[in-house]
Amino acid sequence: MTEAINIASSTAVELNEVEHPEWDVPIICRVEVDLPGWLTKLTGEKHWEVYSEEEEETCISFAMRAQHPKAMPTMVGQTLQAEVTLYHNGYAIVDVNGESLFDGSLTSATHDFARLSYYRASGEPIALN
Repeated sequence: MTEAINIASSTAVELNEVEHPEWDVPIICRVEVDLPGWLTKLTGEKHWEVYSEEEEETCISFAMRAQHPKAMPTMVGQTLQAEVTLYHNGYAIVDVNGESLFDGSLTSATHDFARLSYYRASGEPIALN
């Protein structure tokens, strides 16, 4: 009985490969992040800007700052510093003035600051249902 199940499973896998050869084609997932908008949402502060970035093999890090507007006299001259690290696997870490504000996945459907796009290796966009 076990042999019959293994043979049937093997045949089903082979049929899927024959019927769906597009599953063997590489797909590129691209995550676009609105960094200033995301930091505004996380901190409540506006006017974020990227002033440097550094790319490594597994991630890209952005150094950002927000200058308090002149309309807030008690905060004039104070600058918030943020480091945003986006990993190629969809994970992210955000620290603001040394305090961790985010440590998790960007690919969750609950995050409106990140948008996922899918492409074929040729660069042609893929629309998923």
